[in-house]
Amino acid sequence: MLTNNIEVLGKVISQGKGLQLNLDIAKLHTRTKIEVPIIIERAKEPGPTILITGGIHGDEINGVEIVRQIVAKGYHKPQKGMVICIPVVNIFGFLSQTREFPDGRDLNRVFPGTKRGSLASIFAYHLMKEIVPLADYCLDFHTGGANRFNAAQIRINEGDEESLELAKKFGAPFIVQSKRREKSYRDSAIKLGKKVLLFEGGKSLNIDKSITNIGVNGALKVMTHLGIRDSTEELKEGSNVPNSSSIMVKKSKWIRASYSGLFRSSAELGKLYDKGDKVGSISDPFGYFEKDVKAPKKGYVFCINHSPIVNKGDAIIHMSIEEELLN
Repeated sequence: MLTNNIEVLGKVISQGKGLQLNLDIAKLHTRTKIEVPIIIERAKEPGPTILITGGIHGDEINGVEIVRQIVAKGYHKPQKGMVICIPVVNIFGFLSQTREFPDGRDLNRVFPGTKRGSLASIFAYHLMKEIVPLADYCLDFHTGGANRFNAAQIRINEGDEESLELAKKFGAPFIVQSKRREKSYRDSAIKLGKKVLLFEGGKSLNIDKSITNIGVNGALKVMTHLGIRDSTEELKEGSNVPNSSSIMVKKSKWIRASYSGLFRSSAELGKLYDKGDKVGSISDPFGYFEKDVKAPKKGYVFCINHSPIVNKGDAIIHMSIEEELLN
């Protein structure tokens, strides 16, 4: 919790002030400077600091849109504490609409980074050294990769009660118990003592209005709960977003394609299916066969592969196999 003037990237941020800084660690091979905008707003009153990030993967546009709306609507201006927004962390991948950094590495697999490693590793190092230590809480917005469309969900560690409480306040339809991936941003931030909520929703290279609304409203609910800002009126305006109880997914299973061919999903995100219910079909492109895809166990569907062409073994539908309805 900050009380005095602080310095970020060589700039002093006093109470009641805000500014945009640029994290500048590399240039393109054309010598064009690439800057990552970091938008900071600090209240006059002391309080917690929340770091809100999107676009760690450059093609996950819906996360970028969520953070953009938070800034554009002035929701990042706190009444207590400080809000740091980085709408596009991986600006390199965003420019080329790809997941990776120009060096071919996945930024979310190289944290906490090194001072003299690959470009992605160097960037991760500076983010972890200069920005993340300022935060008490982190909201990190992602989408499903490739053609996988995720229902809105918060991923947390099993047994982390404070993060579970924050996830409940966020109000996404699903809370997924997910092990930390080594060398991920989430893993490294948690090791620094930060509380991290990882949001997944929608799919890459796509913006979905429903997913965006859930993400923005969830951020407002968390900030309200932490006392950073009172978003009661804004949340009333966004009352079209369902506020039902979240479903805790304790265990899950991917349904994988038993055949190569054309995949047609008949499943609905968020719907509960019984064992043996049809959730899709796979056929060859020539009309010789069509095979049903059935639910292996009773559970909720929370991710669907939108690719119309699949290979045998491809993950096509993600379902819960052990869950709990949370109040």
